[in-house]
Amino acid sequence: MKILAFESSCDETAVAVVEDGRKILSDAIASQADLHALYGGVVPEIASRKHVEAIAALTEQALAQAGCTRADIDAVAVTYAPGLIGAVLVGVSFAKSVAYALGVPLIPVHHIRGHIAANYLAFPELEPPFLALAISGGNTLIVDVRDYTDLKILGSTRDDAAGECFDKAARVLGLPYPGGAPMDKLAQGSKGGVYQLPHAHVDGAELDMSFSGLKTAVVNLAHHAQQVGEELNRAALARDFAQAVSDELVPRVMLAAERTGHKIIAAAGGVAANSVIRADLERECARRGLKLYLPPLRLCGDNGAMIGAQGYYEFLAGHTASMELNAYATRDISE
Repeated sequence: MKILAFESSCDETAVAVVEDGRKILSDAIASQADLHALYGGVVPEIASRKHVEAIAALTEQALAQAGCTRADIDAVAVTYAPGLIGAVLVGVSFAKSVAYALGVPLIPVHHIRGHIAANYLAFPELEPPFLALAISGGNTLIVDVRDYTDLKILGSTRDDAAGECFDKAARVLGLPYPGGAPMDKLAQGSKGGVYQLPHAHVDGAELDMSFSGLKTAVVNLAHHAQQVGEELNRAALARDFAQAVSDELVPRVMLAAERTGHKIIAAAGGVAANSVIRADLERECARRGLKLYLPPLRLCGDNGAMIGAQGYYEFLAGHTASMELNAYATRDISE
């Protein structure tokens, strides 16, 4: 089954063709990162307009790369939530028109379910049940993946997402947007251990996280150094910041594994590309005898292939939509 998939939840327009939920036939992406870097972050209105400009030509590119014609497409999948509402609407509207024109089923896909499904593309042997750590610019979740379309949130951030904090910290350190990769590169120039950063605890919810205090601490450190004329050790602060984020995530994932009895853990989302977090997950999983799946870097960020992968399993579960499908800025992953 060949699925034409669309992703437009933030600042990447992505169109892919995926076969049977496991094989990438094409994955075309038009990034807006350089444009939004001028403003230090994503400007929603600009993102929406750029999706409109790119999506039709990108669809033709994806079909050509896959060696497919329109007649070869069996279904259309699209991110319908969560994300920047204008951006998501562009993808949903275009996908509905394509599905209607081709006379094929329309499959709505939750963006975070898609991130988790990126692992199915990288690791054909991976099957539920397993535990997923979904960490991106807009979401930070610990998810019990009981089946392909049966997912339950076990823990989440109470405020900022981990990826958002990386972007804000990078901005304070004078690094470009998006901040994840520049922060990771800068952090590799230090062993850290210089700055004491806060670690949050949510009373009564051991698997939940909070990152707002960490973000504020970095801002305050930078401002204090500027006010007293001290030189900020940027590499050390980047390294200590990454470690502080990892210290919020990894122990909670291990606790969730103990509570659920899962022996398999999969990471997902853009922040899963961070080298400190990846190394800590590898070390802890090896120590506890857990199987860890870390998607390749190219499948950590937003892409259309992950939507096509999850779309296949949504289709098998009978989760299709009519032309009344709407876009949503927020939506629970379990819905």
